[in-house]
Amino acid sequence: MKTTPREIATPCPQMSLKVPDGMTQVEFFNSPANLKNLAEENGLFRTPEDLLLYRKLVGHSVEFDTSIILDSSRRILDPLGRPVRRDQMKRQEKKVWSKMTQIICDYMFEKYPDPAEHLILCGEASLDSTWPLNKPGVPSIRMIHNHFMVFPMAQLRDAKEADANNPNLTDSGHNTLFLRQLSEAYGKFLEVLDLQILKLLPTEAASLQLTGYPQGLPCWEVIGGAERLQDQYFWYEYEQVLRGFLDFYRTFFSMVATGEVRVPDNANFANQIDDVLLGNQRFVRVARDLREKVIQDPQFANDIRWRPAYKQIMFRDDKGRLVVTISQNSVGNAITELLGIVVKRQVDSAAYAAVEEGLVSRLLEVRERLQAANLGESLSSPCWPNGAYQPCR
Repeated sequence: MKTTPREIATPCPQMSLKVPDGMTQVEFFNSPANLKNLAEENGLFRTPEDLLLYRKLVGHSVEFDTSIILDSSRRILDPLGRPVRRDQMKRQEKKVWSKMTQIICDYMFEKYPDPAEHLILCGEASLDSTWPLNKPGVPSIRMIHNHFMVFPMAQLRDAKEADANNPNLTDSGHNTLFLRQLSEAYGKFLEVLDLQILKLLPTEAASLQLTGYPQGLPCWEVIGGAERLQDQYFWYEYEQVLRGFLDFYRTFFSMVATGEVRVPDNANFANQIDDVLLGNQRFVRVARDLREKVIQDPQFANDIRWRPAYKQIMFRDDKGRLVVTISQNSVGNAITELLGIVVKRQVDSAAYAAVEEGLVSRLLEVRERLQAANLGESLSSPCWPNGAYQPCR
């Protein structure tokens, strides 16, 4: 079978939410009113830290698809002031975030044990807080998300080939910068991290045979597999990977912005930046070339994300290994595209109704585990008013 990115069609119902006249959808989606509606209509579980588990009505997969969001909308009314990265979360928030992630991942691995039958993906996405709210491509809610989804491999094998130039697969061309011009420097910089549970793999060794993705990104195998998610030291190493990415991103775009070759303030790995990055002539040259392009091309300049935005995922590869990777998030593209899967949402209420009960039932099963762990309280919605599915449209 040909190795190529795939495009799948995922049905979704017609949303009944009305956007006030004069507002764009993204502007409304980031309002406290919409977040309240999200919790009331699709909320599954909420913790005292305001971590909200919800059903994604317009989602990626109808097999299993849910998200955790740090819903700070009731405390922080300014959408640009809300935490968008894990390093901006409070200690207790991160602790519960990690525990919820571990519980949901345990469920997915138990429910779908065969990597030949199902692709499992868990990943968080953040935004650059300077991103204009009304810019096309901005995710609907400007807060840190953690996504959990499962795709039947049969569906992916039968899917049509995706256009390799799809802007979501190329991150609107930004992959050319990171994966082709900076890939070697990126890999060498992250190699210096002192990791015991995460073992660095060649990217091609972790790529899915079906799609050939991830491409050009550093990948780490989780030694010990999914059971390691119960180990607090795993989460320490997982965050070290993020901190390394943040240092790389800030160092590069600081040079683009100012023209100065220096270690950024508050760097996590200052010595490694000085040794591995600032001493790399190609790294410095690419930054200077990009700076000149920003000066000359206003449209290109408008697309630059000056603050770090990332997608950090865990996925089960063809060999059944749990693999971690991280990438920039330049256009807010779907997290599935790191694995070469383009998801096209199609409004088809009948098709969604045919699979909704099974999907919701699985989400309620995983909610029971969160409730048993005493992490928060279950939420009712029109589709599960008493803890069981009932048609609501």
